[in-house]
Amino acid sequence: MRKLVNQALVALVAAGLALPVAAQDAKDSKDAKKGDKPPAGMEMPKPGPEHKKLGYFVGSWSLDADMKPGPMGPGGKMTGTSTCSWFDGGYAVVCKDSGKSPMGAMKGLGVISYDREDKKYSYFGIDNMGMAEKAEGTVENDTWVYTNEGKMNGKAFKGKYTITNVKPDTYDFKWEMSEDGTAWNTMMEGKYKRQGGAKKAAAKPAEKKS
Repeated sequence: MRKLVNQALVALVAAGLALPVAAQDAKDSKDAKKGDKPPAGMEMPKPGPEHKKLGYFVGSWSLDADMKPGPMGPGGKMTGTSTCSWFDGGYAVVCKDSGKSPMGAMKGLGVISYDREDKKYSYFGIDNMGMAEKAEGTVENDTWVYTNEGKMNGKAFKGKYTITNVKPDTYDFKWEMSEDGTAWNTMMEGKYKRQGGAKKAAAKPAEKKS
């Protein structure tokens, strides 16, 4: 009899403990569902027109360029491909690059976005030669200009990357370097051509279906 009573007490205690735990779990689950939506009066920010401009670069591109002799190495022909796609959210475009240059095979990864606070476009890139580069950009009348500062062989330099002659499936670019920001030397210039001809790239990222 005592054993049955003890078992009953254990069951009651267990049930008593389980009820608040279950209630808490239900509350947590409910709160989690609420957490999926922003509080009343607050909405997640959405990409603006400046971000949507980046949609032009989405797609697969082929590169044909000429490198000039200089600090980067011997001059010569450079060819390659660049595949760019939207990053989740529609605020940035990620590009994976692959090519051949006078210095050998090259691989790169770049991210372009827009900073609402600074009202400037931004670029961050890395490559298989150890380069890690940051730059800020502006666009006016379809001319994109990115500038940055860095060091090469312990010597400070300024860089400028300009995109011009922008058409639906091609654009020209020029990369320049300067020691004082006044006299600029062209390091590379060439053209990107969208693969697939007149095939248009997505102007905005695909929306996920709920």
